[in-house]
Amino acid sequence: MDLNHYREEDKVLLAVDCIIFGFDKHHLRILLIKRNFEPESGKWSLIGGFMKREEDLDQAAVRVLEALTGLRDIYMEQLQAYSKVDRDPGERTISVAYYALIDVDSHQFDGPRLETAQWFKLSEAPDLIFDHNDMVEKAVARLRRRALKRPIGFELLPEKFTMRQLQTLYESILDKKLDKRNFVNKINSLDVLIKLDEKDMTVARKGAYLYTFDKEKYDRKVAEEGFNFKI
Repeated sequence: MDLNHYREEDKVLLAVDCIIFGFDKHHLRILLIKRNFEPESGKWSLIGGFMKREEDLDQAAVRVLEALTGLRDIYMEQLQAYSKVDRDPGERTISVAYYALIDVDSHQFDGPRLETAQWFKLSEAPDLIFDHNDMVEKAVARLRRRALKRPIGFELLPEKFTMRQLQTLYESILDKKLDKRNFVNKINSLDVLIKLDEKDMTVARKGAYLYTFDKEKYDRKVAEEGFNFKI
């Protein structure tokens, strides 16, 4: 088998960059790291890494994500490839961006494992290196489109949540205020929530009822009908 053809071709590095969104019951946030190496040392960046020979892209993204969060079984979606010749001044590198959704207050998440990592409100995130700002912009646009097609609380909310927390999540994602009555009516019409006989007594004198997603019904409705969640 003649491998000279492969040896004569240019070699480039292949990386993955992860846009990690989290919700803390009040705000949509993004997890960033401050670089401690050149180029652009001391500046804010997405978490990323290079794909290894024995990995495919999804496996590389899972590894990079776990290194920062300690989590594996979370929602993650491939976003887009970035291949401008001069995008990384350190070396010719193609990067494939992923975005992930996590519940910041989950008992499974102890916080970022890297000392230089920090959560930012999405609206207050600092300027990022290379083409990472564009990656975040594309990920936010994708997240907003997803939010209008299906409820996404499974990934960003705790197992039990109030209706107000769900509305706050959607307001954070869509970056606009929503009418409470219209939102509640729309959610109830989807018939994918279970109202519990429990209340969150920290939010009001009489408390607020807690809900959970009916995952079986949700999965069935998505498979059979899909959603139109425009509000």
